[in-house]
Parts: sequence; C-alpha cells; structure tokens
Amino acid sequence: MKAMKIFGAILACAMVFAGSASAADVAKIGVVDFQKVIQESEAGQQVQERIRKQGREMESDLQELGQQIEELQKQLSRDSMVMNKKKRQEKQREMEIKRYDFQSKKEEYESEFRQMQSELVGKLQDEILSIAEEIGKKEGYLLIVEKNAAVYYPDSIEITDRVIKAYNEQFDGSIGGEGSGN
Repeated sequence: MKAMKIFGAILACAMVFAGSASAADVAKIGVVDFQKVIQESEAGQQVQERIRKQGREMESDLQELGQQIEELQKQLSRDSMVMNKKKRQEKQREMEIKRYDFQSKKEEYESEFRQMQSELVGKLQDEILSIAEEIGKKEGYLLIVEKNAAVYYPDSIEITDRVIKAYNEQFDGSIGGEGSGN
C-alpha cells in the first residue's frame, strides 16, 4: 500500500514535469547579443567609426594645447633669468591660463564625448530592439531576451546573426534618422 502511494506520487510528478516540458517546447524563446550586433552590423560599425573619429579630433585639439603649454614652459625656463619681473609674471599668468583652458577643454570634450556616445549607442539599441521585436512577431517568439540577462541558454535559441542580417538589410546609412555625419 505504501509502495503504491509512492509510485502514484512519482507518476504524478512525472506527468506534471512532462506537461511543463512539452509546453516549454512550444514556446519559442530567443536570445540576442546586443554587443555583437553593435560590433558587427553596418550601423554599429558606422557609429563606432564616428565615435573614434570624434575622439581623435578631440585628442588632437588637446595635444595642440598641451604643446603650447609645453612651449611656454620651455620659454619661461629658458628666458626667466633675463626677463624682468613683470614680463616673467605675464608669461606665468599666460601659462596658468593655458593650463586652465586645457583642463576646461578636456572636461568639456569628455562630457561631449560621453553624451555623443550615449546618444548614438542609445539610438542603435532602440533600432536593434525594434528589429528583434519584428523578428519575434514575424517568427512567433514568445520571449526574446538580451544575452547578458540570461544565465544559460542553448546556442540553438540565439538569434543574434538573424538580427544583424535584418539590420544590415534595413540599414539606409543613417542612425536614428540622422545622416552619416561625414
């Protein structure tokens, strides 16, 4: 009698798990690696290049300012003994102003760079979400999650390459309705 109850309980558990397993087979779930889409899609590569180009321009401006400060420092060191006090103070003040300008410009550029990067990547993410949603609706997915949100998943449910392909097919050379910026 006791063995019969245990067998019945095991059978009931097996039926419950079998039912939930077959329900899970019906539900299509997909995983998208946003970082890979950004790195490998045409739009993502364009954004990365715009960010790099802007960074190089800002860095070049800062290097130029740094060289001016360096030249002033050399000139002050070299000529300070022959300069009168007033002239030396003027050069020191000029150098301090240049250093302040350098620091201000550096902070301004860093802020602009972060904002530009955030805006462009945000637009990319919005477009990627839209494409993943389209794929989900068209192909009957119940759920599509970002790769970083998943602890484990089989490779068979990853749809990143399909998202990249669809994004490249839809990409018109602009991000979020903007021109390429070139």
